[in-house]
Amino acid sequence: MLVYFLFAVGFVLLIKGADWLIDGASGLARQFRIPEIVIGLTVVAFGTSAPELAVNIIASVKGNNALAIGNIVGSNIANILLILGLSALIRNLTVKTNTVWREIPFSLFAALLLGFLVNDQLSNNGSINIITRADGLVLIAMFFLFLFYTIRLGKNNLTDEIPEVDGDRPLWKSALLMLVGLSGLVIGGQWIVDGAVSLAYLFGYSESFVGLTVVAVGTSLPELATSVVAVRKGNTDLAIGNVIGSNIFNTFWVLGLSAVISPMDFNADDNFSIYMNIVCSAVLFALLFIGKRHTIQKWQGAFLLLGYLAYISYLTMSGK
Repeated sequence: MLVYFLFAVGFVLLIKGADWLIDGASGLARQFRIPEIVIGLTVVAFGTSAPELAVNIIASVKGNNALAIGNIVGSNIANILLILGLSALIRNLTVKTNTVWREIPFSLFAALLLGFLVNDQLSNNGSINIITRADGLVLIAMFFLFLFYTIRLGKNNLTDEIPEVDGDRPLWKSALLMLVGLSGLVIGGQWIVDGAVSLAYLFGYSESFVGLTVVAVGTSLPELATSVVAVRKGNTDLAIGNVIGSNIFNTFWVLGLSAVISPMDFNADDNFSIYMNIVCSAVLFALLFIGKRHTIQKWQGAFLLLGYLAYISYLTMSGK
């Protein structure tokens, strides 16, 4: 019973750890007078995907490859169907032209590339495929290419304004927040991986199923909170960017780093979710040209949510 209690507590530590880490890192950045745009493109982007990163690194080290892959693919699907669906129900999401023609297609490219990498041995009639260290390096290279593009894009909006130093938080406190947050990520991730494996054995489900569902939704909570708050404040483009950026970050950086740490076996039976990941990105792009142009309307948000419900129902009934 203790392992299941720690599994639940692990999510709390994971989410709070990410919050403390990003809070401390932002404080340190302001202490050194780093512009806000740079903080947003680096610290915030890392912070919302830190739970996925922590879980995947621990799962890779322990050899729980199905859980690691399932966590990333499941998180990406949840980001589009669940998080954007809920956000669109709150308010119509208007998407900027750059996001429509650059970031979303790049996210679709990431899903397609992942589908290719996990199936590159199907031509040999093998049931088990491997994401090799070389594949991981390819994904990481794509991440740095995207990061370079994002920073170049951010420079167009960069001003000479430097954030004021937060006098209420001394340097040591920001550093302590980062340390505590990082510890929370490591400990929480450890408990989540152990609990997820135990749950899989207890209910007779595969590790990939637990990763695609429970763990994926749990590690996506920062994206959910960020997007919902952004939409309620009218920052709809931030909500879209948060989700798309997280999907790109998850696929290229988190999964790439996991594969470099330990090559990852992939069972071809789990291809349904790989294809679902591709379909979600393609559907998101298509929805921007149906109805009101470059806008995800409330009825489309309901459609995305129904899609997620159908996806989870299928996984549950099939046990995949």
